[in-house]
Amino acid sequence: MRSRRQRYRSVTHGKPGSAPGRGWVRDLRNWLITAAVIFTLMSLLNIFVFNVSTVIGQSMQPTLLEGEKLIINKISLVFASPGRGDVIVLHDPSTGPDRKEYLVKRVIGIPGDKVEVRNHKLYVNGKLKAEPYVDTEIQDPDFAQLTLDKGTYFVMGDNRHAGASKDSRYFGAVSQDLLVGKAAFIWWPFGKASAL
Repeated sequence: MRSRRQRYRSVTHGKPGSAPGRGWVRDLRNWLITAAVIFTLMSLLNIFVFNVSTVIGQSMQPTLLEGEKLIINKISLVFASPGRGDVIVLHDPSTGPDRKEYLVKRVIGIPGDKVEVRNHKLYVNGKLKAEPYVDTEIQDPDFAQLTLDKGTYFVMGDNRHAGASKDSRYFGAVSQDLLVGKAAFIWWPFGKASAL
């Protein structure tokens, strides 16, 4: 049977052979593991599920203004194709010095649709397209009818002033593999926070 002094020493000094002051090493290791797990999870979410993007340029006015921040839903395109009217983010398919990494545009036509601009008005499948999100008629030249192939989309900016939007009238229909995700929500500025 151990004496009272031996029991006291085992409680206050821990296991025999353990070095005092080693607790901070264990705490640091645990903290680094936690930070690595959080970083990995956030990176995976950013790559595959959602992203935060800032509007650059004026091509989506009046719907989106420069500097506004959007939440981009990437995973939605895994389960469903974009529909007419969806606001999407895509890789810029154009070439040249004014090429950007990403563009924000509205889907106007989906595979199989016929899209044209006649007399400065947009027609989809021969019908005049109602566009409550624009503030002027199309001021750029008319666009001859185009039938969209399988897996391609016709996109336009909401800013219909002359030369204000580089879109499918300029670079043609875009293939589905260039689409990054749907712009789901404006989160900044908070006063304009809303779903798209």
